Amino acid sequence: MDVIIYHNPQCGTSRNTLAMIRNAGIEPHIVEYLKSPPTRLLLRQLIDRMGVSVRDVIREKGTPFQELGLDDPSIADELLLDAMMEHPVLINRPIVVTPLGVRLCRPSEAVLDILPPQQGEFVKEDGEPVVDAAGRRVGIA
Repeated sequence: MDVIIYHNPQCGTSRNTLAMIRNAGIEPHIVEYLKSPPTRLLLRQLIDRMGVSVRDVIREKGTPFQELGLDDPSIADELLLDAMMEHPVLINRPIVVTPLGVRLCRPSEAVLDILPPQQGEFVKEDGEPVVDAAGRRVGIA
């Protein structure tokens, strides 16, 4: 399965998502988007494929979101995209692309919806169990 992750290695959610991809037996194409940001067209296509708004993909924490006045709900999508192109740190992460769909994987477990089954137990960096030894999601009825 061909998988792409738009990844920030400094982000725990992104690291957990990458680890779950690998736990499914897949070595993804890793795009460190702060070093190699997607083009405006590609970012727009990813947002459209996720079925979310541009605003849903903007990261606020640890970014110039407030300084740029992006909290104003009247700002048009095109201006939000301009800001994300100028400041890639505003792009929320991780975004994962698989043949089964595209997701902003926050929380990291969202990636499980677009991957084949896990190949065994998975525990997040903080010790939270996600998948048991049989490959079943923990805490899902």
